[in-house]
Amino acid sequence: MNQTQSVASGPAGGKPATLPRGFAAIIEEISHLAESKELEYPMANENFDADIIVIGAGPGGYVGAIRAAQLGAKVICVEKEYLGGTCLNWGCIPSKAMIASVERLHQVKHADALAVKVTGEVSLDFEKFSARRDKIVTTLRGGVGALFKKNGIRHVEGFAKFVDKHTIEVEKDGKKETLRAMNFLLAMGSSVIKLNIPGLEGGRDEGVWTSDDAVTAPRIPKSMLVLGGGAVGVEFSYVFNGAGTEVHLCEMMPSLIPLMDADLGTELGKCLGRQGIKIYTGATLEKVEKVKEGWKCFIKKGTENVEQIVEVVLLGVGRKANIEGMNLEQIGVKLHKRGVELADDSLKTHVPNIYAIGDVTGRIQLAHVASAEAILAVTNIVRGESKLFDYKAVPNCVYTNPEVSSVGMTESEARTKGYDVTVGKFMFRPLGKAMAIAEQDGFVKIIAEKKYGEVLGVHMIGAHVTDMIAAGVTALKLEATLDVMCDTIHAHPTMSEAILEAYEDAAGHAIHK
Repeated sequence: MNQTQSVASGPAGGKPATLPRGFAAIIEEISHLAESKELEYPMANENFDADIIVIGAGPGGYVGAIRAAQLGAKVICVEKEYLGGTCLNWGCIPSKAMIASVERLHQVKHADALAVKVTGEVSLDFEKFSARRDKIVTTLRGGVGALFKKNGIRHVEGFAKFVDKHTIEVEKDGKKETLRAMNFLLAMGSSVIKLNIPGLEGGRDEGVWTSDDAVTAPRIPKSMLVLGGGAVGVEFSYVFNGAGTEVHLCEMMPSLIPLMDADLGTELGKCLGRQGIKIYTGATLEKVEKVKEGWKCFIKKGTENVEQIVEVVLLGVGRKANIEGMNLEQIGVKLHKRGVELADDSLKTHVPNIYAIGDVTGRIQLAHVASAEAILAVTNIVRGESKLFDYKAVPNCVYTNPEVSSVGMTESEARTKGYDVTVGKFMFRPLGKAMAIAEQDGFVKIIAEKKYGEVLGVHMIGAHVTDMIAAGVTALKLEATLDVMCDTIHAHPTMSEAILEAYEDAAGHAIHK
């Protein structure tokens, strides 16, 4: 109903309805109100330095800052260290540069599989290997700075601490600056923690590495125990094994990458095992002892006890939200054991003008999730909306060789939730493209609801699957069914044909199986 229309009107063409005494005056006032209009976002005034202050410049923070500026807000981004955060400086990017070099080394060493003859010594130049990695990082870091300048975003270096819900104090090298904003976006990310392993003391110089140490490794050690078989653990196991390190990988769950479908972890374990990595699943590192060669590790696997001496112990598990010393609870932001507590999926905290995204919330610790959350959060702030984030179609990738990728429910999860499921699976081995490029390991697995055929999960292990998973994300996002996906033409010859064959297998009519 239009607000300018008299509420006291009776039925069309009839007489005005009789109102209780006193209501008429109220209705008269309401009737003169203008129609509601979407207001332009009020820019910062003399009481505020910015509309939005983003704390943290990782893949969540810097993306949120840029989108907010694109929407017309005045933005300040505070970062205590480097633009790009963990992902760019110590995580996703440098580790993928390392993986690429090791993968190329592997390809050259096995070039004879494609009838290419390589003579002479083939080895890794560690100095150039490290320099290439570092150049990629600094180039991308500079790119973030350039984007800030292009979008008129002020970058403030230092550690931010809240004074009240609209005010922070930023300190760097003993100098302090007070900044005020209408709204804040918390994007501080997370950092590695060291597990309490009996006997394990010291840092990088003593051969106790975190993932941060591994990604800036000062050398290729002769031997290493990697603790944790998740994405971080298996990726570094692949890198150092490929570079010449004797690698032992310890994971407490029954299979590697335990957050993904069990079939993926089992297949990855077989592939990494064939590459020479010694894998202990269902195992724990009970204690270590310092010895001349490095560390003597005591591994318990079921009833079996294994003793192994290694030069380096790499801790590939454990991260904590960066929330300490910021006075968050004092201004009303609620915390839980994993980080900042959100009021709902609009990404608002319990302080209405403060939002939080990414690792700091303790939800999904993935760079692309942080970026997507940031865009939603700042859009909600600028437009005054309360849209909720959709976590249904979040891709997860592991960059070993073979690669692993996944989106949606695992088979176990779907069955636990009560779905009557149909499962389709197709190996890469019989594909013409897989044979042509000598990349035949792995498979595609589809989970779908049986009655209507809705796709619930897409899981892959093999060459280039971290690039191909986007097709699975789209299928889940659009709530596609097996009928639709089976009717979707996939180019031949490609690796993606395995996706079509897996859909057809789930529907009961795979052509090449």
